[in-house]
Amino acid sequence: MSLVRNSSRLLRSQLKRVQSVPVALYHENVVEHYENPRNVGSLDKKDITVGTGLVGAPACGDVMKLQIKVDENGKIIDAKFKTFGCGSAIASSSLATEWVKGKSIDEAGKLKNTDIAKELRLPPVKLHCSMLAEDAIKAALADYKVKQQKKD
Repeated sequence: MSLVRNSSRLLRSQLKRVQSVPVALYHENVVEHYENPRNVGSLDKKDITVGTGLVGAPACGDVMKLQIKVDENGKIIDAKFKTFGCGSAIASSSLATEWVKGKSIDEAGKLKNTDIAKELRLPPVKLHCSMLAEDAIKAALADYKVKQQKKD
């Protein structure tokens, strides 16, 4: 029994953190956002201060929901996402929600997929993930603007 306990301790001490995504394929920025995603969740889609964008990529099966909450001054005060997809799609969603917080709706509309891809260092084969994030932001902004027109 003592031999088993000692072997177990030795094995545990020798093991390093197991990566949940293959590190060789992803930059550390992607891995960080994938393993520690920011702003996961949902906002009340019925709230007129919340805009919801739901986009998908049929080619790979990624689906991204991104929501923004806007204050009375047109500033994005909160953002949430839920994404079904690969590590790059989740990382792109997480980064997008971080970047839109604190921006005006006009500033958020200027965020580009190329900026997201550059920050995450996405390889060319994963650029569609950053495009999805940009599309989700634009869809959320459009939904918010429609709600604002309906209230007037």
